[in-house]
Amino acid sequence: MAVHWQQPFDSSLEKPQFPGASAEFVDHLEFIQPNVISGIPVYRVMDRQGKIMNPSQDPQLSKETVLNFYQKMTLLNTMDRILYESQRQGRISFYMTNYGEEGTHIGSAAALEPDDLVFGQYREAGVLMYRGFPLDLFMAQCYGNADDLGKGRQMPVHYGSKDLNFVSISSPLATQIPQAAGAAYAVKRQNTNRAVICYFGEGAASEGDAHAGFNFSATLECPLIFFCRNNGYAISTPTNEQYRGDGIAARGPGYGMLSIRVDGNDVFAVYNATKEARRRAVAENQPFLIEAMTYRIGHHSTSDDSSAYRSVDEVNYWDKQDHPISRLRHYMTARGWWSEDDERSWRKQSRKTVMEAFERAERRLKPNPELLFTDVYEEMTPTLNKQREALLRHVQQYKEHYPLDLYEKYIH
Repeated sequence: MAVHWQQPFDSSLEKPQFPGASAEFVDHLEFIQPNVISGIPVYRVMDRQGKIMNPSQDPQLSKETVLNFYQKMTLLNTMDRILYESQRQGRISFYMTNYGEEGTHIGSAAALEPDDLVFGQYREAGVLMYRGFPLDLFMAQCYGNADDLGKGRQMPVHYGSKDLNFVSISSPLATQIPQAAGAAYAVKRQNTNRAVICYFGEGAASEGDAHAGFNFSATLECPLIFFCRNNGYAISTPTNEQYRGDGIAARGPGYGMLSIRVDGNDVFAVYNATKEARRRAVAENQPFLIEAMTYRIGHHSTSDDSSAYRSVDEVNYWDKQDHPISRLRHYMTARGWWSEDDERSWRKQSRKTVMEAFERAERRLKPNPELLFTDVYEEMTPTLNKQREALLRHVQQYKEHYPLDLYEKYIH
């Protein structure tokens, strides 16, 4: 591990000797402008028609891999549509779509190793899908049924999978950022050739937790990739009201982090940037900041109506002209890897697969209500036992008001 020593003190030098920074003295008063450069450029591999701009940047992925990218992106899209409608029909309580951000999920997930630890925010379902999380478990979590790994104790879209190294989603914004820094420090100490990736939106980067996570990861030299999805809006707050600097990537140098801004609608650019950041994070034990520029086509969640704060024309532009799925499809079509027939067949098949999982989830019983009290402590405490007994008495007394037949093996 590299050790950074303070510069030796030399009283004869007419230059600053302060231990906090290396610099020169000047004799004229001048404030530093906030935009010292014209703007951090956006790295991309493909143009909007799916054409490779610079052949040296083509990741040269196999046909099978690219088809998997496309199928996972479109399957996620199909799942989103069905679960969104399910919420609108009152079948589930809440949902968040991933429309427009599929390229950031799949491109980054493909660049990681299976053992790498993922901290998501709440719009990273594609990362989990790419890792092999089955549709049945996505549905079970959203329905809070007996198959849900979280045992029905979380609101929809708060996925997690220990087997797939995906830490369960939390609702509060940015809590995962310092947690990821701590996990990356632990991974470094274990020396296991693992990295940690932490996803968040540009709005979450305004939380104090972001500062803590950035600073700890840089000073402790952790193998961590901070992946910011800058999709233009923090719920209903546009970026011009969110910050005054040059996006999120511009903050990296202030913390001593290597940073890059990529076109989040270009799955290959995201893949290349994440792969290189992952390689160097592990080899050099240092954090990287990736800012993926994209656009949230859907509403923030089912609790939001984005037409109140942005125009239909704006949304249509990103949906029709610069969508990560259509860009990858152009790339595949130009190579003869995908046709109209393939598209029709796949759309039909994927919708059928999602609908079957949806129907299974809806028919499944809810978890045993006694699970409300488990998994907090290794052994139930007297207080929890008291609460459990009170619940049982209450339900027994008023059982005509509780649909107990919808729950698994309720003891009464």
